[in-house]
Amino acid sequence: MFKKPEINFPELTIAPSKPIRSVILFGEVLIDAFPDRRVLGGAPFNVARHLRAFGLNPILISRTGNDEFRNILLNAMGLFGMETLGVQCDPTHPTGQVRVHVGQDGHRFEILPDQAYDFIHPAITRMVTLSAQADMVYFGTLAQRNKTSRRALSTLLRSNAAPRMLDLNLRKPWYDPSTLKRSLAHADILKVNEEELATLTGVLRLQVTDERAAAEMLIRQYDLECMLVTYGEMGAWLLNKDGTEVNIAGITGQTVADTVGAGDAFSAVFITGALSGWPVQQTLTRANSFAAALCGQHGAIPENPVFYLPFLREWGLMQEAGMH
Repeated sequence: MFKKPEINFPELTIAPSKPIRSVILFGEVLIDAFPDRRVLGGAPFNVARHLRAFGLNPILISRTGNDEFRNILLNAMGLFGMETLGVQCDPTHPTGQVRVHVGQDGHRFEILPDQAYDFIHPAITRMVTLSAQADMVYFGTLAQRNKTSRRALSTLLRSNAAPRMLDLNLRKPWYDPSTLKRSLAHADILKVNEEELATLTGVLRLQVTDERAAAEMLIRQYDLECMLVTYGEMGAWLLNKDGTEVNIAGITGQTVADTVGAGDAFSAVFITGALSGWPVQQTLTRANSFAAALCGQHGAIPENPVFYLPFLREWGLMQEAGMH
């Protein structure tokens, strides 16, 4: 097991190693195929896009096919001002796709197998990781379903000692107990939503009576620094290693177009707050506010970057984002 870095999370303060904080985001980049449109997606990509808008330097490590969707992705990243050095090209497998089925009970995701992000190359990943010198690493579980990408993630984690955030993003049937345990063992920060916490508790067979007890057990068993649980419109709470708990209320009365990408939006603000030294209560409140606002429009990424401006002004990030 890799040795975890010594960090202090009572107030989520991580001293940046350089003026522009860099974050490595490992995993899937894909096309979300809705009944009426196709859009770029994948949690690592969505989080990376938000981070760039907030003035951070996201380095996405993923893999696409040599197809039209790769060109769409690279063009979009260029427009967003995002680095593309970590986006590998696969000559055999296609750029990942997810078929999104929209129903009255929300969205159902049909995730296709044998996609390019399942074959992220370990050696290329190591070169990018060593050159990036990132301040944080973000990863999930979906891109670990294939042994090639699992090796690439292991290589990344051996090559960088920055704090690691595990954004679980469970998608049936693409996870198992060994993947969950391995991921938790490498994480410093764990983020789940209410449903994922229940699933995690069941899959790992935790003998607990409530969510707080489950969080305490996970933090203790896997030496986590903190655990974040989101509840959508009902708010969120965070439990630190020292037992400190922080709760924020939800936002009601918000017009909801769809909830796709809301969790990714929350994660991006959480990372920004952690690397900017914001107090934890403020970080969670801002994350919840941004995620709620995003639910007022269709899609995980704002079509117009003007969407970010009120948040950049309120949070004092105009200069970091290159705006004055």
